[in-house]
Amino acid sequence: MRSEILSVGTELLLGHITDTNASWLAQQLTPLGIDLFYVSQVGDNLERLSATVRRARERSDLVVITGGLGPTEDDLTREAIAAVLDEAPHVEPHLEADLRAFFAGRGIVMPERNLKQAWTLPSVTILPNPIGTAPGWWAERDGKVIVAMPGVPYEMKRMWQNEVAPRLRSRTNDILFTRILRVAGLGESSVEERLDAVLHSSNPTVATYAKPDAVDVRVTAKAATSQEAQVLVEDVEERIRATLGQHIFGIDDETPQSVALRMLIERDLTLATMESCTGGLLSSLITDIPGSSNAFRGGLVSYATELKEAWGVPSEVIAEHGVISVETARAMATAVRQQTGADVGVSVTGVAGPDEQEGKPVGTVHIAVASPQGMRETSQRFRGPRGEIKLRAAYTALNLLRLHLLREG
Repeated sequence: MRSEILSVGTELLLGHITDTNASWLAQQLTPLGIDLFYVSQVGDNLERLSATVRRARERSDLVVITGGLGPTEDDLTREAIAAVLDEAPHVEPHLEADLRAFFAGRGIVMPERNLKQAWTLPSVTILPNPIGTAPGWWAERDGKVIVAMPGVPYEMKRMWQNEVAPRLRSRTNDILFTRILRVAGLGESSVEERLDAVLHSSNPTVATYAKPDAVDVRVTAKAATSQEAQVLVEDVEERIRATLGQHIFGIDDETPQSVALRMLIERDLTLATMESCTGGLLSSLITDIPGSSNAFRGGLVSYATELKEAWGVPSEVIAEHGVISVETARAMATAVRQQTGADVGVSVTGVAGPDEQEGKPVGTVHIAVASPQGMRETSQRFRGPRGEIKLRAAYTALNLLRLHLLREG
């Protein structure tokens, strides 16, 4: 089945909102064995929207639309589908009753413009939306399906999972199974070069993608059943793991921070951080994970030399080697363990921007991990603007922590 995703809304074209719906839906189509060939965005203009829907329906078996189902004059998805199918919309009485009851339950008289949300067409099956006022449409004719869902993400996701996916599941023959192997400590080109022997496979297919926190290796297989597809993926996954080894830190939705935190909890260890150039970003990434309080004792942020000294970093180390040095990073990791009583200390010190001290090149970063089992450190030179340097430093610190914990495990 060939499919296409169409996101509706002038706000998308102006860049006022990010189209997260399309990326989420693309991920949902893959496990159903549905091939996605096009993703489009179009503004709130009936002529252009109708032309886009018509073109999509001509070249695809399934067109998935989000947005444009509201009650206002610029919500035109229903009108466009009606124009493409050459069918006249009419009000469905039970939908009108539901809408009026929805507003009455809130003590509001329904604006008459909302009545368009009770429209239907001869080719349309209504998709219920119990958490919003905009029902979805399943418009099927001549072997082609147009699915229209609200643009509000939580309404769209619920409708997809409860109404759309079950209908599609019974129509697909092949099943796709995907595993994403997450890689740290190597650039995308290095990963691709090492995996050259498997990159040209046709089933499963293998591809690499650079992400802010990792390089992803996606392995996707197609088969008659999910189990058969999974076996195909696992055979290739074994070869990839043999090649990349400890550079693979997780799979699918796992992140450097979630993996590091899980390892700390499994080993019954606590963690504390002392950060300079990352300004608390490392601590923030860790505490984004539910359950982080089970292992994270706290974090110190210091851009001032006197504060580092007050928190236990020896002044003679700073005087001899400077704040931006691997020696100071080691001292910071040791000091934060002592100050907080944590089992493991992680430190970051470096130059994120040209206004930093000591005349070191921008992007110079030193990171250290200290525990009773010893010390591990790395020195890096990152490129890019301040925010990029901070983010890459924080993720590098998390990877260094993971590698240190592997040694302890």
